[in-house]
Amino acid sequence: MAAEPTAHELLRKHRPTLDQALEAIRTRAYWSPHPEHPKAYGENGSLDAAAGKAAFDALLGNRLDLADQPGIDDWVGGEVSPYGIELGVTYPHPDIDVLLPAMRAGQRAWRDAGPELRAVVCLEILKRISDRTHQFAHAVMHTSGQAFMMAFQAGGPHAQDRGLEAVAYAYAEQVRTPEQAEWTKPQGKRDPLVLTKRFTAVPRGIGLVIGCNTFPTWNGYPGLFASLATGNAVLVKPHPRAVLPLALTVRIARDVLAEAGFDPNLVALAAERPGEGIAKTLALRPEIKIIDYTGSTAFGDWLETNAHQAQVYTEKAGVNTVIVHSTDDYQGMLSNLAFSLSLYSGQMCTTPQNLLIPRDGIATDQGHKSFDEVTADLARAVDGLLGDDARANALLGAIVNPDVKARLESAAGLGEVALASREVAHPEFPGAVVRTPVIVKLDGAKPDDEAAYMSECFGPVSFAVAVDSAADAVELLRRTVREKGAMTVGAYTTDAATEQAVEEACLEEAAQLSLNLTGGVYVNQTAAFSDFHGSGGNPAANAALTDSAFVANRFRMVEVRREA
Repeated sequence: MAAEPTAHELLRKHRPTLDQALEAIRTRAYWSPHPEHPKAYGENGSLDAAAGKAAFDALLGNRLDLADQPGIDDWVGGEVSPYGIELGVTYPHPDIDVLLPAMRAGQRAWRDAGPELRAVVCLEILKRISDRTHQFAHAVMHTSGQAFMMAFQAGGPHAQDRGLEAVAYAYAEQVRTPEQAEWTKPQGKRDPLVLTKRFTAVPRGIGLVIGCNTFPTWNGYPGLFASLATGNAVLVKPHPRAVLPLALTVRIARDVLAEAGFDPNLVALAAERPGEGIAKTLALRPEIKIIDYTGSTAFGDWLETNAHQAQVYTEKAGVNTVIVHSTDDYQGMLSNLAFSLSLYSGQMCTTPQNLLIPRDGIATDQGHKSFDEVTADLARAVDGLLGDDARANALLGAIVNPDVKARLESAAGLGEVALASREVAHPEFPGAVVRTPVIVKLDGAKPDDEAAYMSECFGPVSFAVAVDSAADAVELLRRTVREKGAMTVGAYTTDAATEQAVEEACLEEAAQLSLNLTGGVYVNQTAAFSDFHGSGGNPAANAALTDSAFVANRFRMVEVRREA
């Protein structure tokens, strides 16, 4: 076919990277093909810092053209950066009765391309996204409120890693079954029964990716690339406050698909009018067979309950817990926790919320520390980390929306404040809302306090919860994960029995655990190809990023058998 030379070139170019990704998910060792440092870009077609910023600026106030996408009936927009500037970008609004049939039209050729070619086309999409990492960094920064360096890394290479990881898992699962088999059954004195069997990975249909405000690419890419690599068309419905990063992704994907000889409508964008709620409409369409969603528990539960025609993957809310029982590196523990509580103003699904501390205090390498001393020392550690406004802005970013700001301001009334939040002025963006974290002391034995710490308070809010003992801490941890879910759990202890009890609780409740982190790895960070994000085994999420279960049900194996 006409695309064959392009296919050969893509295989030559990207098969080595695919092989390395397959090896990485097998060994779980560190690996990434996407540079984390901004200075690594600017050669071999990639944009350097100045070109990336110029490319972002050129988007502002203009239409993001997807003029060849079918069914455009309007142009919509309205994003305002958490840093206080209006983006002014407009996007095509779809007539879904026109768009969805057009998306299905290209699936046969995409299915017949096979797992390997689909995988390397996906890798070419990721490579072109990587080349524009500097542009994406500004797009993520000004839609999510992340500080630039975090937007660059989490919205760029780390998101690209997660997309590649999904492609690797998708490929591995599809080729687990051979394409063809010769089947011979002996029949004694009679001739054997002989069949030729052919097996094809068949896509479910159209996948719907419902994007989130805080991590549009990091949370969006796993589902997008898992569905695309398994032969499905993908409709991307961004969060209305964070359209730009995913719209750029869709534009690049459409370009690559067309150049490789496939229908560009295999990937399309569904931007919405203010208050339209198009996600609910799309989620119930019979053409939508897969849904990937990150966001509130309420809507995630609604999808799981109502979108019966689709395989639904959700990452919802949880209450993340850290048990502080004892430590042989008190300063290291405080520094690690201070960073974890401060990063991106706590606006991460993995940020610790509840710090369970024995009311009689903890043993440390600096002697016994009372509950009040631990909370006061942690408050000083956060203050020290964020005392310089320049450093504070670089770590905190901006508050993503008014709801987070309201929760932060009301948290001080829930108990005794160990660390008060303060405003931080941003020298470049005076309209940015930047706030340091608040830490509130609560009593785990008081029913009135339980209502606060047993609910997710998304944002820069943490609770230091006094408990009677290590055993009580483990039991509260277990109950919290079982009832509310958790994306992450942390624990600090030098006691082997306590460590074993925490580990057993996390194994039984399916929660990802980090023990005694005191260095440069934090409980709210996960590395693609090695760490699982979520487990799918507690109420916080029904899937993990990324494992075999995340990809295997996006396609079915269909067999055609013939007599030989």
